[in-house]
Order: sequence, then structure tokens, then C-alpha cells
Amino acid sequence: MTWLTDQHTKPLGSKLHNTIVTVTGGAGFIGGHLVDALLTLGARVTVIDDLSNSDASTIAQQIDQHPEQLRFIQGSILDPVSMSSAVEGAQTVLHLAALGSVPKSVEDPARTWVVNATGTMRVLSAAHKAGAQRVVYSASSSAYGDNPALPKQESQAPEPESPYAAAKLGGESLCRSWSNCYGIDTACLRYFNIFGPRQAADSAYAAVVPAFLKCYLNNQSPTIFGDGTQTRDFTHVSNAVYANLLAATSDQPINGQTVNIGAGVQTSINQLAQSLAQLCTVNDLDPIYQPPRTGEVQDSVSDIARAKAVLGYEPVTSLDEGLESTTRWYQQQHLHAGNSSAE
Repeated sequence: MTWLTDQHTKPLGSKLHNTIVTVTGGAGFIGGHLVDALLTLGARVTVIDDLSNSDASTIAQQIDQHPEQLRFIQGSILDPVSMSSAVEGAQTVLHLAALGSVPKSVEDPARTWVVNATGTMRVLSAAHKAGAQRVVYSASSSAYGDNPALPKQESQAPEPESPYAAAKLGGESLCRSWSNCYGIDTACLRYFNIFGPRQAADSAYAAVVPAFLKCYLNNQSPTIFGDGTQTRDFTHVSNAVYANLLAATSDQPINGQTVNIGAGVQTSINQLAQSLAQLCTVNDLDPIYQPPRTGEVQDSVSDIARAKAVLGYEPVTSLDEGLESTTRWYQQQHLHAGNSSAE
């Protein structure tokens, strides 16, 4: 957790030490990094994950290192029995479990809705019945759709362009309604294009940063869907983790508010490809351009003023720092894989 200074950890640690926290989707990419931070800060963590979008390698290492602090339930958030066990004694529930791909949601909208919307209702119900004080929901900037107004502000009317975006937006509405009707405090964190170490690069639905790095490290040209002028607010995973910790420990009720969690830097896909090529010292692999994918928006960048006002959030890792450290991690993994195959 080197990205958090003593200035960050001292107030967080004093509030989280020996506190019971449930993390749904805690074996996944963002969830795994969040569990790392919670364990370091002394929290007692229960993870529920069905391992449909991740493997057990990270959670297994965490259990080995923190056997007294970490409990793992392999199960679905849709299963009331598993959820009831997962939230037992929890003061805070950090809800990250989801199907996270826009293209996959276009292929299977029903499954996306059930997991991302109905699943969120199951999490909220279980948390309320267990007496949890707060649920922090991982929402998505895809809710803004293709509204050309930039930067994206929470006051903008949502315009979801994909089944994924619609389901994640539905989760936000559920959080607000549970705060209003049942008295459990909730917070909705709208992530903007989270990237970082341990993000899957070996899937047809892989996010763009690991997908590009996998290509460059294997001496292949990356594929860009569209003309590459579309822009995103690429946000290092440490920022999402920090936002969750701030929301979990807020002394003030958040009352279902939606807050943007981004870096506030607008970067085109072409610029991203160029930056990663330079970091990988690749000069002769031009991108291959394919038609744009259904449901993708053209431009996106966050306004994080509300996150600062409500949570005290500011990015702890810049885009350049995040891309550099992430590239180093994938290079190390690539080198390790090469050495293993040669043995």
C-alpha cells in the first residue's frame, strides 16, 4: 500500500482497526486491492465471491498472510444464504461484485441485469437485516452515456447507452431508496476507467490498458475499436481503493449520494496507445483499427469536486505514475511467464 502516505493511513486505520467489513467481489481486480488495504489497516474482512470473473490466487495469498483477519465465502451475491453469512456482524459492506463488461452486457443483457441490479438489491437487503451501518456501492461512469457535456458532473441527467450502464444505474437508485426507506446509509462511487496491476489481460472483454500491454509485450499491434479519438479518464486502482476507504469511514451520513471517482485527466485511446508503447519501448507496432463497439461512449472525463467535498477525496496516484507502475508490473509478469515456460 505504498501509494498511501501516513497522512492517509493514520485516520483510516484508527477507524478501521478491528472493524468487521464485508467485501463483495473481493477476489476480483479492484476488490483484491481493496482487501489488501483493509487488511493492512487492521480490519477484519469477509470476502464473498463466486470466482466467475477471477481466480482464487490472490485471495489464497491473502488468507495465508492474514489467517486471523480474513474469511472467504465462495458464493453468489444472489444466494440469500451465502449473503446472510457474508454480512454477519459487518458494520460496513463494500459492494464491488458485478459483471463488468459493456460488450458482454450487449450479448447477455438478462444476466447483466440480474447480477448487477438484482444482486445489488440482495446485498442491500442482507446488509440491512444484518444491522450494517453503511453500504458503499461501486457504480459506473457509463451512466452518463454519450452526453457531450464535459467534464461529467453528478448533476447531469443519466443517459445509459448499454445494458451494463442501465443495470449499474439501477443499483444507484436502489442504494438511494434503501437509505430513504430503511435507514441504512449508502454511497455510490462512479468509477472512471479503473486500471492497474492484476487486471485481467487474457479475455475478449479485457479492459484497454491490460489489453494494450499484453499486445506490446508480445510484440503485437493492439486493436483500437473506432478511430481512437474517443477519450477516457483513466484512473489508477489506488484511487478507487482510497475512495472506498474514505466512504467506509466517513463520519457524516452520505445518504445515497453519487460521487465521481476519477483522475480528472482526459486521454484519447490513441494517446494511451502511444504512452504505453513508449513505456514498453516499442516503436514499430501501429494499432489496428476496427469498427466501434456497440454501447461505447465517445468522450468521458470526471469532475471530482463533489467527491472532494463529500469524502475528502483527491487522487493519490496520477495517470502518468499509474501507467508507469502498471507497465512495470505487467513486464515483470511477462518476464516471469517467459522464464517459467523456458524451464
